[in-house]
Amino acid sequence: MQRRPQIGVIGPATAAAETLTLAEEVGAEIGRQGAVLICGGLGGLMEAAARGAKRVGGLTIGILPGVRAHEANEFIDVPVVTGMGEGRNVLVVRSSNAVIAVAGSYGTLSEIALALKLEIPVVGLGTWRLRDPEGNEPPIICASTPQQAVAQAFKAMRS
Repeated sequence: MQRRPQIGVIGPATAAAETLTLAEEVGAEIGRQGAVLICGGLGGLMEAAARGAKRVGGLTIGILPGVRAHEANEFIDVPVVTGMGEGRNVLVVRSSNAVIAVAGSYGTLSEIALALKLEIPVVGLGTWRLRDPEGNEPPIICASTPQQAVAQAFKAMRS
């Protein structure tokens, strides 16, 4: 049995309306392509991405920081209760074949760093621009549209 690809969508719990629209379109494109959307399961960007995936019949998984499944936003099909707080970021990343970072907060930055360390492809859509201490840019794949972000995630998963 071949499993469906799992794409993590990471980003801030609080975001501007245009950023939430981008996240919703990323989620919808993930759903259209038949992948499973994984996110932190709460509000803001996570909710927008899950809403987009559900709008097109996609499957959503929310890796929750708390101890109650009902804390998940209404668009999460499978809430995973961790009781790990921010430590759940490891599970979001580890459960993903690729991650798409939309905008970002410090939590997003931690997930990007984890994905890079674990050699999980990272696609950035208006997210952090980073350099290591030697001035080298990490291998974050830049995208300019939600559709391009998802296409780049699929391409990175295949290589």
